[in-house]
Amino acid sequence: MSDRREFLKLGVAVSATAAAAAAGACAPTPRPYWWDTPQRDPGSGAVDRPDRLPIEWHRSTVSRIQAKLAERGLAGILLMDRWNIIYASGYFHTTTERPESLWIPAQGEPALFVPGLDRDLVETWWIKDYETYFDFPHAETSWWEPPSGKVDLLQWMARGIARRGTIRGTIALDHEPKPSEERRLKAILPRAAFVDAEDIVMQMRVIKTREEIALLERAIAYHDQMLEFCRAYVLEHGTSLYDWDVKHAATAYGSDLVMRDMRLTGREHSGAGVEISCGCRVGPATAYPHPNQFMYAAIQRGQAIQFAGIMVRIGGYGGEGYRACHIGPMTDEQRRMWEVHTEMVHAQREHSKPGVECRLVAQQVLKIAKDAGLEKYVYHRPAHGQGMEGHQKPYIALGDDTVLQEGMTFSNEPGLYDREGGYGYNHSNCLLIEKEGARQLNRTPLTKEWCWLTL
Repeated sequence: MSDRREFLKLGVAVSATAAAAAAGACAPTPRPYWWDTPQRDPGSGAVDRPDRLPIEWHRSTVSRIQAKLAERGLAGILLMDRWNIIYASGYFHTTTERPESLWIPAQGEPALFVPGLDRDLVETWWIKDYETYFDFPHAETSWWEPPSGKVDLLQWMARGIARRGTIRGTIALDHEPKPSEERRLKAILPRAAFVDAEDIVMQMRVIKTREEIALLERAIAYHDQMLEFCRAYVLEHGTSLYDWDVKHAATAYGSDLVMRDMRLTGREHSGAGVEISCGCRVGPATAYPHPNQFMYAAIQRGQAIQFAGIMVRIGGYGGEGYRACHIGPMTDEQRRMWEVHTEMVHAQREHSKPGVECRLVAQQVLKIAKDAGLEKYVYHRPAHGQGMEGHQKPYIALGDDTVLQEGMTFSNEPGLYDREGGYGYNHSNCLLIEKEGARQLNRTPLTKEWCWLTL
């Protein structure tokens, strides 16, 4: 206990041994080409930020969306989903009860409708056409006047669309409008029709461009180093640690690792879309796919230990990088489950190829557990699509007949869990679908030599 108290007293005591092991494990991928040569957007004067997608990429994405609108004869699309807005515009923001939206007309410049507390974030970004309201709920009177009435902010956005010249035609939304929403919109735009065209942006988002892949690979390289740190830290400190200690030491290590590559100023847009976190759980908590218990358990021999929840995002992009490990000794049952689970992980990568349905990949992976007699330890599908929001369409699941395409990214996490035995195993990687098949972006080994630990 004294070791842990010292850990808390000093903050996070990152050991030199563990840090050195991590640094030598997987060198970061090359910096994306625009990081060192940020450009000034000619239309707005805004300058690229080196730790996220360039402004020109977002301009190009808006153009791609407009081309899709033209193909369908749509007058424009109102994006209200946070991730769709960020994807198209690069306007990173926090979602609360305050509604925000991005209007993309079939032709012309996009416009943002945002709450006043975000006005500086918008004013300093590349989209110069925007409107703000004071706050939610928004009164009809100015904030310095005696309050009166309440503004319907969906209708406020519709009026903004009308002021920009769109008063008729078919307007797309990125969700299916409720009857009440449609009535409110048509009260302002009676000559317009409203349709759900969520698939326009989502179909684009699931096929990653080279710039998105560059950020993803960069984030995964940090993942690998954090995983190596976790392993080395446990091997060095052994049973003096709690899982809580590993989590916080690795988060501190990862934060320092990433921040050394960032040029943060503390001003708006600096480090937007960057997230760094790590999790660790040992013993019975590993036997739950999504545990709800607080992780505060002593590391002991004979336990499963999972370095999970490792999540680095750069400019909003990042995948998964978990490792299911075990601290010896291991029983025969534990060895067999770990081996079958690891075989399932490899199988997902091997069967994931362009032209193959997601459900067929899932069936091949899950069949391995059935053939091994371990079907009762299967709790979930093998994987989900990987995007800025984490889980994204499509899914490596028995109910998803989506055909795999180049540029799709997936988690890689079939798991097996024995609640009664108090152990479970759940590796995870990030897979990129390429012409010849799936490429595992993570470089951390899936071998017994790496995952089976001796203290």
